[in-house]
Amino acid sequence: MTTHPNPSPDPATLGELKASGWKSMPVKEEIRRNAVARIAAGEPLFDGVMGYEHTVMPQLENALLAGHDVIFLGERGQAKTRMIRSLTGLLDEWIPIIAGSEINDDPYAPVSRHARDLVAAEGDDTRIAWVHRDSRFGEKLATPDTSIADLIGEVDPIRVAEGRYLSDELTLHYGLVPRTNRGIFAINELPDLAERIQVGLLNVLEERDVQVRGYKIRLPLDVMLVASANPEDYTNRGRIITPLKDRFGSQIRTHYPLDVDTEVAIMRQEARPGSVGDVHVAVPDYIERVVATFSQMARASNQVNQRSGVSVRLSVSNIEVLGANALRRGLRAGERNVVPRVCDLDALAASSTGKIEIESLDEGRDGLILENLVKAAVLAVYKERVSPDQVRDVIAAFDEGIVVHTGEDIASIEEAKLIEQLPAMRTAVLALTKGDESPAAVAAAIEFVLEGLHLSKRLNKDSSAIGATYRSRS
Repeated sequence: MTTHPNPSPDPATLGELKASGWKSMPVKEEIRRNAVARIAAGEPLFDGVMGYEHTVMPQLENALLAGHDVIFLGERGQAKTRMIRSLTGLLDEWIPIIAGSEINDDPYAPVSRHARDLVAAEGDDTRIAWVHRDSRFGEKLATPDTSIADLIGEVDPIRVAEGRYLSDELTLHYGLVPRTNRGIFAINELPDLAERIQVGLLNVLEERDVQVRGYKIRLPLDVMLVASANPEDYTNRGRIITPLKDRFGSQIRTHYPLDVDTEVAIMRQEARPGSVGDVHVAVPDYIERVVATFSQMARASNQVNQRSGVSVRLSVSNIEVLGANALRRGLRAGERNVVPRVCDLDALAASSTGKIEIESLDEGRDGLILENLVKAAVLAVYKERVSPDQVRDVIAAFDEGIVVHTGEDIASIEEAKLIEQLPAMRTAVLALTKGDESPAAVAAAIEFVLEGLHLSKRLNKDSSAIGATYRSRS
């Protein structure tokens, strides 16, 4: 049984509800009123959606204030479903319905046969139930086999077998849309809905009623309809019929994070913590930026299919896998404090392959393309975070014959000793660790600097299955 932080209001009968002064309000007006209160208070419509403050949110606020049904158009992983589900936060916490109603009948204006008969028979003694806003949301993932019965309703043969006439409204089994009366109904991936089924939604959006099996039954529903679609779906898997598109009041285009900082903030919010038990995994900010920059570069690459998109889930999965690989490495080395290093970036292949669609004429180049994107991301962040002045003496030391080995098989405490053997690296390392001189943090920074020097063509690198060797280019 679901519990809610605030108990439902007290009125238990229609008479008590009238005496309490409660007033009925259409669902879009209810949402509009609550949205007005949040906007006026300078509060976001809902939490957990980042990067849309100056693009998507103003359009959504306009749509809600105008009382529109909305369709969100955007590629996968752009928080369309999250925004849709979060709209329930703009509903009143509780609303009254006629007790036993399947379609949340308004006690002051019941529309179902059951509720009308009950009010006619019992008057002010009619029992009232209270419905929480979380129960006023209906959702359907559109599939080609979705039927009108699923959305609108169908005759219930069991009720007919019990002795009711087919013409009796009480034989109806209501579909998802009527059961979301006085609430929000969402259809995800709308173009996947067969065109003949889309036609069945026309009345819901315009006339605000439903008809079942040709019965002379009119159910004037009070529903806000919200849908999501991928723009490619208009022409690939299916299409949204023109009359249905016309009936949505607002079409809002979503997008991926426009900058690395936003991508990093989303990763921090969504990623599962990597620490387990007494083993602590701390991901430094420059490594987070590498993962975020990798996603940003994939979205700009002509070797990646941009029609299918590069979801933010790629960044989240990558940062989780990176932390997991570092954790595994730390457990094998008996370390309690672990920081992801450049050697852990190889693990991104598993978490990236299924989320990026590579466009290449040559078979088997997917791995190489992903590897090059990771290298480009490391180099970009290295150039941001490490200045040439910080590593000039490091390059000179390598020119004098220094050779460095790194990799999974070398414990952090051993790798961190390099800062003592190569004091010229201290400035760049401590700038990256922000003064943290723990072995794990220092080892991670050392590998990052060495890899950056290699990618910027200042050092040579010999790679093996377990590690790498850096030496002078001369």
